[in-house]
Amino acid sequence: MSEQKIEFYNGPAGGWGALRSVGKTLRQQDIPIKGAKTLLSANQPDGFDCPGCAWPDRNHASTFEFCENGAKAVAAEATARRAGPELFARHTVAELAEQSDFWLEDQGRLTHPMVYDAASDHYVPIAWDDAFGIIARHLQALPDPNQAIFYTSGRASNEAAFLYQLFVREYGTNNFPDCSNMCHEPSGSAMRPQIGVGKGTVTLQDFEEADAIFIFGQNPGTNHPRMLGELRAAHKRGAQIVSFNPLRERGLERFADPQSKMEMATLGSTPISTHYFQLRVGGDLAAVKGMMKHLVEIEDREGGVFDHDFIQEHTTGVDALLADVRAESWGLIEQESGLSQAQIRAAAEVYRQARRVIACWGMGITQHMHSVATIQMIVNWLMLRGNIGRPGAGPCPVRGHSNVQGDRTMGIWEKPPAALLDRLQEVFGFEPPREPGVDTVEAIRAMLDGRGRVFFALGGNFAAATPDTYETWKALTRCDLTVHVTTKLNRSHIVHGREALILPCLGRTEIDMQATGPQGVTVEDSMSMVHISAGINPPASEHLLSEPAIVARLAAATLGERTRTPWLWLIEDYARIRDKIEQVFVDFKDFNRRVAVPGGFRLRNTASERVWNTASRKAGFVPHPVPQDTPVHQARARTRDTVVFTLLTTRSHDQYNTTIYGHDDRYRGVYGQRRVVFIHPEDIRALGLKDGDWVDIRTVWSDGQERRADRFKLVGYDIPRGNLAAYYPETNPLVPLSSVALNAGTPTSKSIPVVLLPSASTDAAAAGQPAAAAATAAAEA
Repeated sequence: MSEQKIEFYNGPAGGWGALRSVGKTLRQQDIPIKGAKTLLSANQPDGFDCPGCAWPDRNHASTFEFCENGAKAVAAEATARRAGPELFARHTVAELAEQSDFWLEDQGRLTHPMVYDAASDHYVPIAWDDAFGIIARHLQALPDPNQAIFYTSGRASNEAAFLYQLFVREYGTNNFPDCSNMCHEPSGSAMRPQIGVGKGTVTLQDFEEADAIFIFGQNPGTNHPRMLGELRAAHKRGAQIVSFNPLRERGLERFADPQSKMEMATLGSTPISTHYFQLRVGGDLAAVKGMMKHLVEIEDREGGVFDHDFIQEHTTGVDALLADVRAESWGLIEQESGLSQAQIRAAAEVYRQARRVIACWGMGITQHMHSVATIQMIVNWLMLRGNIGRPGAGPCPVRGHSNVQGDRTMGIWEKPPAALLDRLQEVFGFEPPREPGVDTVEAIRAMLDGRGRVFFALGGNFAAATPDTYETWKALTRCDLTVHVTTKLNRSHIVHGREALILPCLGRTEIDMQATGPQGVTVEDSMSMVHISAGINPPASEHLLSEPAIVARLAAATLGERTRTPWLWLIEDYARIRDKIEQVFVDFKDFNRRVAVPGGFRLRNTASERVWNTASRKAGFVPHPVPQDTPVHQARARTRDTVVFTLLTTRSHDQYNTTIYGHDDRYRGVYGQRRVVFIHPEDIRALGLKDGDWVDIRTVWSDGQERRADRFKLVGYDIPRGNLAAYYPETNPLVPLSSVALNAGTPTSKSIPVVLLPSASTDAAAAGQPAAAAATAAAEA
């Protein structure tokens, strides 16, 4: 671990710092040579798709089609370290619970299927057939299939996800909580009824043609570093880049492209944002509405602002929207956005002067109570000037996990459309369940109250990724059986049910050998491009199975004679799975032929063609008021004598989702530590504290339940007053299970009402309390 310090970082994103970080990561995983060779095959036509983010690839002209965080993801998977039976023999589960999340994953790749032995409190090896037998016995014994819950990570391939949803629906339930429920669910919930698709409409080509790119609630420097290359190129050709973000983020300010010989040789960099607006946390809807109000005022006064031809031919509801915008007061817009009228008008002028505009957003938009309304307001704003279905323009929700969008395309959805179920019935000859299943938050509630008895996770780290951490842990420990398909040890395997299995699988970088030879799997990126991925490294252990093989063998063991699906035949050659996908989904016609073309193919996006698959067959303007009754508003009204802050949870630069690669957050100047809270220096002084003091964080909520996260170091930072930021999963215990996005169910992890108190703890390690919390959850279960 690095020396603990807080030190201002003055360099750009990327550059030599990124290259040094990649080298350090490869050395830490004991793969300096193997890791470098592996990275040269990342995102290549004859290589593997990066297991990190879902940002699309260029034309593969460069062998360096990876970024710093992608390199960390690849290194973590290709590591020389192994977490085999010897590790589990040395440590009881109680002892493993004492360790940090970083330590657990840092033990390396899992090598054998393991089963929990309650008598010894150890995981012990088990044969694959015996493991499938245990799961099948539990599933077959349930009186109602809806008592089983099947979670999905966004790293599962299309082939694995398709087989998974097919098996689970043949089994009899739509209980498909997945990582979409915790991130971009509001994007789909907002756009499907509004423009007929739940995906972004743009491609990388559009980034080359845009006159302006607006970025809302996103930090590409850490979360999607390859996106910085597109933003850099756009800036160099003169496009305006407007960022709305509460924190000053280096990746939105300056970027040094490691592939640019000139920038690397001269220690130079390229600016990214031409305009940077630090609005309050959750103030995006008000800011977007303010920009629309500026446009409406000019249109009313002078005309020539709106694309009237587009509005008349392609939309409905514009009059109601305009009336709502005219009626909104500038005072409320300024108050709730945290920006001045002049700032909002300046941003709106950039939009007005641009012919082609892209709007990008991330979880800084989606993890709020009013996230669906905010996204619909962004789409309203785009449509006023015809910025959908025009080259260089459109909405661009930037997804996280590498195949989270593809998993939803394959049917991983607790609310499946009837058309999908009809096709499954026609192709596979069974009656799929029609009742909606549970999403992620509903799944936790179901396990808490006994309705969920078996929990199966295809990837991910459910115990660390979810809100209200200790309630989630209590829920998992109440299950009869918990099963995790995974590559590495994580917190979810330590917080387990009465019986528990760990099933180790192949990673994206590894050769997947089946009966007919080595196989490739497919993924879909954020821009609907589908391409094939084939590993190049030998498997970490001879005992690993691929995700499709695990799903197929489990299906065969569970369904037995009642299934007509040839599960084991399908996994002999993944082209057979793709043939079945083609039979179910019309957009995958000629799947095997099209995906064999280098770079793959793009799925049809009707909204980008100005074809609107909505109830009215047009795109719809949807008005929304500026929110004035959020949980933060309510908390401040209840506690007028206490300063209530709005906390947003965020990643460090040394992590991807819940996977922590190290303890440095280089761009924010944090080294060797994670229990920090970013706060405006004036807020520190107003609390009577000083930079570097330790505080405990308490959630202000109305259910009487105490939610706390102890011993965080105050770090003065450039963030609006009244707002805080801190890393997850350490702050996930502060997110109430009942605090979700309206009409989407996503946890509101970016807007938590909290108070700060001088820390009562003197032990930073004890403040994390993983072992104590796990023990408490188990005892309460």
